[in-house]
Order: sequence, then C-alpha cells, then structure tokens
Amino acid sequence: MKRIFSLALVLLPCLLSASPKYWIYLKSKDLNATPAVSSLTLENRQKLGLITSDELDLPIKREYELALCDQSVKIINRSKWLNAVSAVLTSEQAMRIRDLDFVQEVVPIDPGFYIARTKAIEKAQMAPVMSQVQASAFLKEGITAKDVTIGVIDAGFYGADSSLSLTQIFSNKRVLGIRDYVKPGRAGDLLFSTAESFSDMHGTEVLAAIAGIDDQDQVQYGMATNAKFYLARTDYSLREYRGEEDNWIAAMEWMDSLGVRLINTSLGYAKGFSDPRENYIPSQMDGKTSAITRAAQIASDKKGIMLIVSAGNEGDDKSWGIVSAPADAKGVLSVGATNGKLWNRIGYSSTGPEFLSYVKPNVSCFSLYGTSLSAPVITGFAACILQANPKLSNKELIDLIEKSAHLYPYGNNFVGYGVPLASRALALAKAPYLPSNSRFVTAKGKNFEIDVVSQDSLVAIYRKKNNKDVLSQQVAKVQNGKVSLKRQNGERFTTIDLRDSVVEVEWD
Repeated sequence: MKRIFSLALVLLPCLLSASPKYWIYLKSKDLNATPAVSSLTLENRQKLGLITSDELDLPIKREYELALCDQSVKIINRSKWLNAVSAVLTSEQAMRIRDLDFVQEVVPIDPGFYIARTKAIEKAQMAPVMSQVQASAFLKEGITAKDVTIGVIDAGFYGADSSLSLTQIFSNKRVLGIRDYVKPGRAGDLLFSTAESFSDMHGTEVLAAIAGIDDQDQVQYGMATNAKFYLARTDYSLREYRGEEDNWIAAMEWMDSLGVRLINTSLGYAKGFSDPRENYIPSQMDGKTSAITRAAQIASDKKGIMLIVSAGNEGDDKSWGIVSAPADAKGVLSVGATNGKLWNRIGYSSTGPEFLSYVKPNVSCFSLYGTSLSAPVITGFAACILQANPKLSNKELIDLIEKSAHLYPYGNNFVGYGVPLASRALALAKAPYLPSNSRFVTAKGKNFEIDVVSQDSLVAIYRKKNNKDVLSQQVAKVQNGKVSLKRQNGERFTTIDLRDSVVEVEWD
C-alpha cells in the first residue's frame, strides 16, 4: 500500500508526536497545473458524462508547500479535493501558520475513528446473508464481478495473501496495488505478514466478505469473486482514537487517480477521546460538516465514485446511536445490519439522524458481527451489477440497489429500503422498472385490520412519526391472513414488512 505514485497524493514520513494533527486549508491553486489523475480516470469520467477534469484535480501549490517547510511544518498528507495538507503541529505553530497570507484555516483533526468490529469470517455469518440477498441469482447468470475494480480502505490486511477464502484473488494476481498510509514508505507486502493487533485482520475479513470463496468446502463468502482490487490501510489499530481522516481522504484520492469507481470502507468517525472539546457531536452528522464527509460527497458528485460505507455499530449507544461520518453523506451508499429471520434492524446497527432530509442507512443486510461485514456484502453485490451493466453511473447504481431492496419505496431510518435482492437488481439492470411489490392503504381511527399474504406467523412492523423516522420497531402476528394494528401516540405511518412484499399504512 505504500508505493509512491506520481499522479496521486504523495506522502512524507512523519514522526509520531504528542502534538495534535491539523488540517491546513489553503486559499488557491495554480490553475495552469497538470491534473493529478490518470488517463483511465479521465476516460471513465467522460463515459459517465462527468466533467473530465476540474480544479479539484489540480495538485497543491508547490510554493505553499515550500513556505510551510520554512515554518518547520512536516506535511503528512495532501488533499487536492479539499486544497489542504495535514501536519502535526504544536499550538504555537498552529497559531503562527494561521497568520500566513495563503492559509485559509487551520483545524484540529482529533475525532475518534471507529472500526466496526468483526469476528473471523465463518459459515454461520455468510451463508445466511448470501441466501438473503439471493447471491445465487448472480451465479446463475455467470456474474462474478469480472473486469470490475474495487478499492478497499481499511485498518489492515494481515494474512490476506494466505487466507483460503482469498486464494483465487492472490493466485491470479488480482491485487493491483497496495498503500500503507499509516506507515509511509513501508513495503506494501508487509501488510500481509505484520500484525500489531487483532484490528490488523479487519481488512482481510472485509475483503473476504466482498470476494471470498472456499472452493474446498464450496462456501461462498462474497459475490465479487473475480474482481480486481486496490488496498489501502488508513487506520493505526494501536491508536484507534486518534483522528486519521486525512489518511482516509488520501486513499480516496489515490484510488480516484487510478480510475477506481467502486470503493468500500468499513470505518467511521464519531466521538473523540483525547480532548472531549474536539469531539464530533451527533448534530454534526449532517452530511456536510466533517472533512471526511465532504470528501465523500465530492467523490460522489464530482468524481463519479460509488462509495459503500458501514452505517456504524453505535445503535445501542445512548450517547450517540446514529450513523458516523462519512455514512451521513448523501452521495454514499450507507449499509446497516438486519436480523436473520425477520430482516428488521439488529440492535447495534446505527440509525439515521432524524434531522436529515434523506434516508440513512440506504439499505441493510444480515450480519452477526457488525455493519463492517454488511457493507462489503453489498459492495460485492454492487460489483456484480456493474458487470451486468458497466454503463451505470454511481448515482444510478445507488438508485438501482435501493429499488431492488425489499421495502422499497417505503424506506426508514432503521434499515433504509431494506435488503437488496439480486433477482430484482438484475431485472432493473436490464430495464428501468419492476412490477410493484408494495401496497399503500389508508387507515381511519385507532384500530385497523389489514389483509396480508404471508407464510410467516410473525412479521416486522415499523411505527413511524413521518414517512421515514421510526418511533418503534415491533413484531406483529399474522392471524387468519390478517394483521391487526392499534395506532400509537404520534404514529402517522406504519410499514408492514412481509419480506417478499411491503404494505404502507397511513393513519388518517
């Protein structure tokens, strides 16, 4: 992960320091500079109808870098998208740098970086979710994400090259590039052989959930079994609460410069640790505040990148509860986690903030061990759709995946539009519409009985205060082909989840 690529962000070695890390935002760029992206990136953007190159692709001004060096600033990462550099500064340095005439702003980087923790990939985790999302529908069509390139930004990839479930990736030389943004200059191959903590296997588990297959036991762990990969390590596991969003943004820009269109990240920013005054707070998960969210939105709007992000595992945390950055960005596909049987939200899965005007998470799927594994499952799903229809833009792909989900069009802030289904997604990839699997009814009074068609005796229901925000998630009985509802205080809508269809009730 640490080969220097002249078109991407170049990293300089930085000694660890007790001083905090800062973003130094700059005022302008050299508009005559050469865009720092590859010809493949430009070609991809042209095919998608995007502006092939703009000011965001221009590198940081060299004269600004030299001026910062004169102030004894050791630059860690450069972000051409944000027109900023990151550096470790003392408080005295930060004050001095703010007074430079070319500096726009100096902002601390010290929010907490959370890994949505997993346990080792196993059959008990992956077999049910492969069935749930109908992975066999892709196999039946011979779709395995062939010719699709995926970027994975994570904490570490220890043991990936020797994992039985990833043999087909490494034996066929389908890892195209590796970068280590935590320890710049270290040979990329050391990521596979060096572990400092259990978190250094996190990226390996994520990679298996995207593309893993065990030929010996005939177990499919992921759907993108023939994809190609770029891997980036951006989080230092022994310093989990130190802000490293600059590493993440650097990795995003590197992958964009290489023409990568689909990226998975199972990392997120929420609360801080060392200085509570610098923590993010829930109200800042608004899709526009954090640097990492703003970069994710740039990737979506300006660069045509499909970014799939874990919603987060803070659903049971009363001090937080909602998605973490960058899952709050409107342009990313945020993925929550469901229970296996009823497909409703599993307790730890983070919910979408009620103050957002759009649905988060976008979709969800089964995961025993965190949204860290549900997001890569959907990344493999998305890669298969891209093989089926390579002309889809990132926004068209998000729209297709949402429409393929089992609750569509009645999404909510617990599970989004529900579980994407491969059979529906493949149909949508060939045609712009599907027969409706939804029904809308109006209920009067406090009690309402509705006819349903279900093979199950219990179904999930979502009681909502408006068309997306859930008051409570419950289980209802199906008796004699009917579900009986009693309206709760503040309840305006009720979603009845029948898995193969959905009923939306509006209370009059």
